[in-house]
Amino acid sequence: MTDKNTAAPAFEIQRIYVKDLSYEAPNTPHTFSDDWKPEVQLNLETKSTRIQDNVHEVVLSVTATVTSSKKSAFLVEVHQAGIFLITGFPGDQLQQMLGSFCPNILFPYAREAISDLVVRGGFPQLILAPVNFDALYAQHLEEQKKSPAKTEESGDTKIH
Repeated sequence: MTDKNTAAPAFEIQRIYVKDLSYEAPNTPHTFSDDWKPEVQLNLETKSTRIQDNVHEVVLSVTATVTSSKKSAFLVEVHQAGIFLITGFPGDQLQQMLGSFCPNILFPYAREAISDLVVRGGFPQLILAPVNFDALYAQHLEEQKKSPAKTEESGDTKIH
């Protein structure tokens, strides 16, 4: 006999969109005449919010800060978001969906937005390497175990 209240797990992308977008190139035009020796610092952060039963917004924030010759070349930040319908997953699996699976879906969109902004700003294309959100989520869980006082209910994950 099966339990009628147990739904089969289901996942659906309802919408993917840019929530916020920022680009700054504070030292142009001088940056263009200097030797181009870029150093990239990348910060990632995910946040999830329950919108209604089984519907969640996940926001992947990607910030790339690029310096060249110890001067700021540009800073670009994208908050790539998605609305996802997620049903039938128990608590731990739901948190993994929100903290790993959904950011994996959002990252290519954020990577494209960043590349486009950088090129439009007159700089060489910035192609971000793929990110293993499964490993980063597992690392986040380990960090939470070490400092249980910082446990977050929302499924937020910060990666630097």
